[in-house]
Amino acid sequence: MPIRRTAAATVLAATLTLTATACGGGSAAGGGDNSSPGTLTYWASNQGTSLENDRQVLEPELRKFEQQTGIKVKLEVIPWSDLLNRILAAASSGQGPDVLNIGNTWSASLQATGALLPFDAAAFEKIGGRERFLPAALGSAGAAGKDPAAVPLYSMAYGLYWNKKLFAEAGIDRPPATWDELVADGHRLTTGGHYGLALEGGNVSENVHHAFVLAKQHGSDFFDATGRPAFDGPGTVAAVKQYVDLLGTERIAAPGNAEYANNQSVTDFATGKAAMLMWQAAGANLKSHGMNPEDYGVAPVPVPAGATGDRATTSMVAGINLAVFKNTRNTDGALRFVKFMTGTEEQTQLNKTYGSIPPVTDAQADPAFATPELKALAGVLGGSAKPLPQVANESQFETLVGTAVKNLLAAAAAGKPATDDSVKAELTKAQQQMPAG
Repeated sequence: MPIRRTAAATVLAATLTLTATACGGGSAAGGGDNSSPGTLTYWASNQGTSLENDRQVLEPELRKFEQQTGIKVKLEVIPWSDLLNRILAAASSGQGPDVLNIGNTWSASLQATGALLPFDAAAFEKIGGRERFLPAALGSAGAAGKDPAAVPLYSMAYGLYWNKKLFAEAGIDRPPATWDELVADGHRLTTGGHYGLALEGGNVSENVHHAFVLAKQHGSDFFDATGRPAFDGPGTVAAVKQYVDLLGTERIAAPGNAEYANNQSVTDFATGKAAMLMWQAAGANLKSHGMNPEDYGVAPVPVPAGATGDRATTSMVAGINLAVFKNTRNTDGALRFVKFMTGTEEQTQLNKTYGSIPPVTDAQADPAFATPELKALAGVLGGSAKPLPQVANESQFETLVGTAVKNLLAAAAAGKPATDDSVKAELTKAQQQMPAG
């Protein structure tokens, strides 16, 4: 699923001073405007197995929209490695699409550029109402206290995937619910070249997502109430050390996991090299490696024993948001398209195809989302998931803290387990690199 955005986040860290200019953009060149919205341009993110696969999925739906409205949609599917660069260039020049996909963790950062249309009460009314959306998903659509910069399109959450056969062979009859149980189970499952848990330690995004969740469980945040970075407090240090120790001190993850950055941890789980995996909507990927749904279970990521409230957070809110380019000359047509894409029928069809969870609550009633995997992940999304910090410098935070965790995992794999001092030093260095404001 499209959460591997390290390079794009790095670009955003260097270019957030961009703001939308006053010149016209969007569909102006395509012949549509508010009085006659004949054409829209849509930038879609790569959700499927390839760009061509996305075109095959989306083009029939776009033709359906044209039949209903008379508005033709020009589709461009953009790979994640290029998407943010393209959005920032559009924000700088004022020449962009009418409607676009963004990673939901970018919402507040892109909101700060001024390039996206705010979804105020009037805009929500035009797309069918704010109340249709899952509150957790809307919470990752822009900074608190401001109108959202986008609306949710596809939603995901992390779950703990566990191999039923390997658990049974180890005499374990259920997945761990607490971290103490996970570590204990991990030791029993780590034997003969097989490991209890697979990590994606070379992937910056994966690292920061887990660090965020563990910080919540330790009663801490990476930003204070004013939005200033607070990376190296006791709670965040403890959270990062706990994660790194799964590979270093506890050794229930293979040392080579520190270099994994291209879904190798999913492959290890699917092939039985690891008995547990913390991942978002892994089912389609596991199936492609020959692992059937009955071979694994999905449970919430563990929490500390007795945890309640924020300390019981088990996932960040993951997913894709749908935004309108503020400079579009076709606002009415763009909002009609957003209403179409977030309608119950399209939400059911598209999320079913991509293996994600509909953020529109009515669509979740479809039997396609009643599989054990998606029911478990929907429960996490609706009950124990929290949005990443919705601050203007959020993407810099992802890059810097995710890289700090990557460095600590690499050191642990090389025989230098994390200490409180080494973790604090890495997080302090990351905090010092954050831009002011």
